[in-house]
Amino acid sequence: MSGDTFVLHKGGCHCGAVRFQVFAPSVLHVFDCNCSICVKKGNMHFIVPKSRFELIKGEDNIEVYTFNTHKAKHTFCKTCGVQSFYSPRSNPDGYGVAPHCLDPGTVEKIEVETVDGQNWEKFMKTSDISKYSKT
Repeated sequence: MSGDTFVLHKGGCHCGAVRFQVFAPSVLHVFDCNCSICVKKGNMHFIVPKSRFELIKGEDNIEVYTFNTHKAKHTFCKTCGVQSFYSPRSNPDGYGVAPHCLDPGTVEKIEVETVDGQNWEKFMKTSDISKYSKT
């Protein structure tokens, strides 16, 4: 398999109330961010455009948390509290998907990139993070 091979990944929250599917590479480029909320949640995610993401069930079971600029929409299951995806500030036209919330069997490998979310504005000026949400 190649890292450019796209597959249909399925996943969801812990209790199963929220389920989604996402068309993404089998080799995932995952961001490990050190911003205040990602550190508290242990959040690691990969970016996909909204066109490659489909919420299968649970829209009525999703809560949204925002803070600071209120651009990022931190979604989580109101039953179990798990955030399996969210709308990141860096890519408001995409989703950040938690690889640990994917069902087993479709991920070939995970490559991790550190993101300096504590210095987000400076990091975004020098980063090409948005290339990961292009269709």
